[in-house]
Amino acid sequence: MSTDALRRFVARLTDAPGVYRMIGVDGELLYVGKARNLRKRVGSYFNKAHNERISAMVAQIDHIEVTTTRTEGEALLLEDQLIKSGKPRYNVMLRDDKSYPQIFVASKDPFPRLAFHRGPQREAGAYFGPYPSAHAVRSTLDILQKLFRIRQCEDSFFANRTRPCLQYQIKRCTAPCVDLIDKAQYQRDVQHALMFLKGRSDEVINALAGEMTEASDRLEFERAAEIRDRIAAVNKIAAKQFVTGARNDMDIIACEQGEGVFNIQVVFFRGGRNLGNRSYFPQVPPDIAPAEVLEGFISRFYSRHQPPKEILTHIAFEEKAMLESALAANAGYRVRVVTRPRGERAGWVQAARSNAQTAIVARAGSRATVRTRLKALGEMLGLARTPERVECFDISHTMGEATVASCVVFGQEGPEKSAYRRFNISGVEPGDDYAAMEQAVRRRYQRVVSGEVQCPDVVLIDGGKGQLAKALEAIDALGLSTAMTVAAVAKGPERRAGQELLIDATRPDGQRLGQDLPASLLVQQIRDEAHRFAITGHRGQRGKARTRSSLEDVPGIGPRKRAELLKRFGGLQGVRQAGVEELTAVKGINLALAQRIYDALH
Repeated sequence: MSTDALRRFVARLTDAPGVYRMIGVDGELLYVGKARNLRKRVGSYFNKAHNERISAMVAQIDHIEVTTTRTEGEALLLEDQLIKSGKPRYNVMLRDDKSYPQIFVASKDPFPRLAFHRGPQREAGAYFGPYPSAHAVRSTLDILQKLFRIRQCEDSFFANRTRPCLQYQIKRCTAPCVDLIDKAQYQRDVQHALMFLKGRSDEVINALAGEMTEASDRLEFERAAEIRDRIAAVNKIAAKQFVTGARNDMDIIACEQGEGVFNIQVVFFRGGRNLGNRSYFPQVPPDIAPAEVLEGFISRFYSRHQPPKEILTHIAFEEKAMLESALAANAGYRVRVVTRPRGERAGWVQAARSNAQTAIVARAGSRATVRTRLKALGEMLGLARTPERVECFDISHTMGEATVASCVVFGQEGPEKSAYRRFNISGVEPGDDYAAMEQAVRRRYQRVVSGEVQCPDVVLIDGGKGQLAKALEAIDALGLSTAMTVAAVAKGPERRAGQELLIDATRPDGQRLGQDLPASLLVQQIRDEAHRFAITGHRGQRGKARTRSSLEDVPGIGPRKRAELLKRFGGLQGVRQAGVEELTAVKGINLALAQRIYDALH
């Protein structure tokens, strides 16, 4: 479509809000944007001068597709979905898409628990966050448990207690599971915890002071002393965490550029408390302005996470009013974006900018180190060019049980965790590491052949000649032997770091890596990461297997019949000791099913 034809198309567009998509000649999605007024926004690409990046993009447009929405908030959400699925190369891309952890309190429970939560907010109750890390959530939960003694145990554990657990003994729970606290008092403790999470520490202290006075008047001096100690603890914690002038929920966002990358720092304030910060290195097209990066980040970040009432930053951008309107529509309350804060708030923004600049310097040093090590590894393996992608495999099991293989990926900037994969190994003899390695390598590189994943330059195998031979066998069968260099990393004497042997086709007897050499340090790092990733997966699978009942594998036995069996015989051991005739005495168990159960357990 010619430029004139595109202008005629734009002239006929609606003034409604919506999302527009720039499509190239070959059907490539170039750019996705949102607009309060589609005709004005899309028309701006053709009615005024732009920088080289926008001009280059406009020159590639074949046609434009638009989707109208009822509100700007809907346009914001739709834009995020389309960017995430289509990955247009002229948009700002977030590399960290995982949800943030929160604290959740269920409203339906008579004795609610404080719980760690991650994911969609489906259950009714109060959610607090987002927190920048799981550590920040657990640290806050630990404080709340000490201050208010609210239970944190799972509901299934809570429902089956007959006596208090250790948390009661160490004064971190009031044992509502065995009625050692009445519902009204427990609900008061929960309300105090919620008020504390909302930053209303003064109200908590006043309420506790009233309870202390009442207890004293009733001559309940031990209870009064306990409340006095709680007031002192709340005062101490609040004094440490409260930030003057930040009583409302607020995020500070700084965006800095350097060393060819952008860094964005987000500092979270909730209820007057600083919850910590998170660092992002978004993937951006070349020659993009910081204002565009910041606008794109805020738009996408808060389409996935609940926004605070106030966002402070240091860069003004064009679509501020629309963004505020869209965020407010989704959140259900007014959201302000302040681009020129003053006084103490300006100091907070400056501190975030300083953190962003420090992160850029640190990343540049890390990238240089990784590239130096990759170059050294290429030279050690005799490669004509520096490898850009290295993958490493490891196998983990416990005496053949729950065998799991890992594949970790390192690129020019270090670990690429989104590309990591685990393989649950089946169909091989338990403990056969060679067959497990062959299966994992074959399954991984079948995806390379199908074009689903990128082909690595170097493949490292954690093991010796046997594992290497099986890996090469799988790679040869897929026709990839010339596409990658494969080497095994055999453990050195006494598993000493730096004494490993690197075994490949040209060095069947192995080459000692040596200590503190760049290539050696890289190989150790990748191998250790593969081992960590494998053993984490193995422990998860082993835990599932050991908590799984043998009855679950019997055809015809569902949860209800399984519960009846366990109840009748007092557990799995009793079911195992029962004969076929005894099993038929359980409701719903006929002779054929009883025989299947008996055979499965023997």
